[in-house]
Amino acid sequence: MARAIWKGAISFGLVHIPVGLVSASSSIGVDFDWLDARSMEPVGYKRVNKITGKEIKKENIVKGVKYEKGRYVVISEDEIRAAHPKATQTIDIFSFIDADKIPLPNIDTPYYLAPDKRGEKVYALLRETLSKTNKVALARVIIRTREHLAALMPLDSALILVMLRWPAEVRELDVIDLNEAVTDATLKKGELDMAKRLVDDMTSDWQPDEYEDTFTEKIMQLVEQKARAGKIEQVEDADNDEPQKASNVIDLTELLKRSLGGKANDKPTTKSTGKATKKTDTKTKSKSKAKTKAETKEKAEEKEKTKAAKSNSKNSKSAPTKKVTKTKPAEAKKTTSTAKKSSSKNKNTSSTTTKKAASR
Repeated sequence: MARAIWKGAISFGLVHIPVGLVSASSSIGVDFDWLDARSMEPVGYKRVNKITGKEIKKENIVKGVKYEKGRYVVISEDEIRAAHPKATQTIDIFSFIDADKIPLPNIDTPYYLAPDKRGEKVYALLRETLSKTNKVALARVIIRTREHLAALMPLDSALILVMLRWPAEVRELDVIDLNEAVTDATLKKGELDMAKRLVDDMTSDWQPDEYEDTFTEKIMQLVEQKARAGKIEQVEDADNDEPQKASNVIDLTELLKRSLGGKANDKPTTKSTGKATKKTDTKTKSKSKAKTKAETKEKAEEKEKTKAAKSNSKNSKSAPTKKVTKTKPAEAKKTTSTAKKSSSKNKNTSSTTTKKAASR
């Protein structure tokens, strides 16, 4: 048994019949979800200030009723709650009328009334009484926070509650242009006879199995056909209900990454290997360049040290001159230290000779 969306009782006079309200209709149309064509991400709705175009938070929204052009009266949530009718959990019957007196434009949504075990007999009594008198009951009922006008009528072995549109909600026929060519049309007898004969030829019983929504059927067949062919897009579910902050900048890099992500397995791996080789070559070249620079710097330092050694050896009389070829860093250090020792010996000899000459 379907779950009751509302529980209460039918009430008229002293009669009290406990019932549950079950929806008698369901929506079977195609549910089209909005997706971002670039990234296949779900698209949602935002609360936007129509003047500034900026998104606003729920707590900054109030409800207003348009009083005249450009002017609104703001109504608070407390005031709205106070205006709601008090829920009574009863279907209050206030009148009975002939079944054919309810205008078709007033008929809205049907609900089944399921009897409670405590009131099954009284439920059956009301159903049979309405069937035998060809009457329907007019009633008021409050569902959630809204009061409805409803018609309670028998249907086979059950009772059905049809929500009606309030008379103020239904427009009169004067909203369409029915001129005299329609209202006072002159029709020939032969034309009427042929039309009646056509109606008789097309008359049949109510066959609900033959009345189908062909659009929904065709779309669902197309969905199944595409799914079998592998034409399915992967859509990420939103982790939370809070919308992300709006941005006018499209992250092209992210879109490209996602686009390439699905094609990575279809392409050979030689390209990726080539890219890795190129990266390795680049690193090797940069390392060799750094090594060459270090060697050049080291050679320059060696030359400077050799020049210093030559200069010291020229100033020294006793120091033998040596032809310097390519000198390694260790040899350059030895040459420099030798040159320094020779230079100091030279200075000491010169000083001793000067002292001897002075004493003579």
